[in-house]
Amino acid sequence: MTRIGLISDTHGFLDEAVLKHFDQCDEIWHAGDFGDGVADRLNAESGRMVKGVFGNIDNQHIRTGFPEQLVFLCEGVKVMIRHIAGSPPRYNPETKKQLAIHQPQLLVCGHSHILKIMYDSQINCLYMNPGAAGKQGWHKMRTLIRFSIDGSDIRNCEVIELGKR
Repeated sequence: MTRIGLISDTHGFLDEAVLKHFDQCDEIWHAGDFGDGVADRLNAESGRMVKGVFGNIDNQHIRTGFPEQLVFLCEGVKVMIRHIAGSPPRYNPETKKQLAIHQPQLLVCGHSHILKIMYDSQINCLYMNPGAAGKQGWHKMRTLIRFSIDGSDIRNCEVIELGKR
């Protein structure tokens, strides 16, 4: 079983509580818009390798260290992470193309600052957007997600509120 901490849209702000909430996680995934210093701090202070993608506000340092899209296997689940994807069933054109090519069981994205977890039965894929954990943007509550992948099962999903923006 792999325990995952999922975060997005930190925009340069990393709440100390994030590290506490992720202390039992095996992996940390960031769905883009890290902002300055967040990736380095997550790597250093969590003791875990951070998987992630760059977002539209990220600088060259982040874009050099993280791709625009990640596709990988976590246990028996094919995962695709993109910062900007749209949401079911209104994915943006590039995401539609990538979903058809890769056929993931889990699509992770950020960008909208809207926490959303839903199953898209048309493409047999679970969609997760952890909302925004940073203080910039129009969201009112800062959020993240913790969950587990056990073989081919995605389970134990928890939405965590970090407090008001």
